[in-house]
Amino acid sequence: MTNFKKEIPFNDLPLLPPRVELETKKVLVKTISASRALAKLNGTMINLPNPRLFLDTIHLQEAKASSEIENIITTNDDLYRSVVADKKNENPATKEVLSYKDALWSGLERLESRPFITTNLCIEIVQCIKQNTAGIRVTPGTTLANTKGEVIYTPPTGETIIREKLANLETFINQDDTLDPLIKMALMHYQFEAIHPFADGNGRTGRILLLLYLKMERLLDIPAIYISEYIIKNKIEYYNKLRNVTENKDWEGYILYMLDMIENTANKSLIRLEKVISLMERMAKEIKTDLPKVYSKDLIEIIFKLPYTKRQFLIDSGLGTPKTVGNYLISLEEKGYLRSVKVGKEKLYLNHKLMEILEND
Repeated sequence: MTNFKKEIPFNDLPLLPPRVELETKKVLVKTISASRALAKLNGTMINLPNPRLFLDTIHLQEAKASSEIENIITTNDDLYRSVVADKKNENPATKEVLSYKDALWSGLERLESRPFITTNLCIEIVQCIKQNTAGIRVTPGTTLANTKGEVIYTPPTGETIIREKLANLETFINQDDTLDPLIKMALMHYQFEAIHPFADGNGRTGRILLLLYLKMERLLDIPAIYISEYIIKNKIEYYNKLRNVTENKDWEGYILYMLDMIENTANKSLIRLEKVISLMERMAKEIKTDLPKVYSKDLIEIIFKLPYTKRQFLIDSGLGTPKTVGNYLISLEEKGYLRSVKVGKEKLYLNHKLMEILEND
């Protein structure tokens, strides 16, 4: 047992790595299958003609699911329309989800120039999610409660202590190579959530760090995965596993949960990706036959980049004059490939079959 008491700030949160056996037989077996699933997804992504094509859609789905864990709810339809439409979105939940997606992109860009996960990067991410200048939590009195309002955890308090714990976490992530990267990822996630360094946005920042870590370790060159979907479906278990580490040092149960999350999500992402690719290839053939003057490889990519598209996207890609591309979209709608919808003064076009795959899986 730890010297943990849920009502007292856990300033004695042990540093990483834990002094327990982590690479148990069960954990090693699960690590192999999770790594295999990730490698398969990674291989499929990097072998696509345009590996980055679906990234916007995938990252928006992750942003939506991660925000949902914090009870910030929006619909796919509202979300994708908001990204494409000129009309400013007034829905606060959708705005928060879009900020999450921006934070993820920004984190990935930072990794390109500096492949390290640092305290400063965490602060940048939370500021982007919250759209404010939040820094390390300095006000005492932060507690985590369950739905009945009972305190279940009190994170470390005091900026110096929080920064010390984060410095240890930073060293562990970037320098400790004694553990398999996926086991390390699980430890990193627990520790970040336990430190709980910010007044708000910790859960979402922690989940972005998972994706950044997979990219940093080259486990997923293109982070085309949405982990948060698994957590939503297994939310009670997720919080129980985190608590069991804190209260009972049950690292094995928690690591197995995280490895299962990776394996399950990678397999599901691969199935979904294959469905989207198959739809794209089928639709490309049909449009080429039905509308040979409209068809081009660039056009197909535009209508699959996001579920919604608009005339300006086709103009920006050099597919023709406003009148020409407007006629392309009208023809695609007449043949049933797209459906139009008015948002403000703008007309958007929905690839409804693509949206069906995103909604139903």
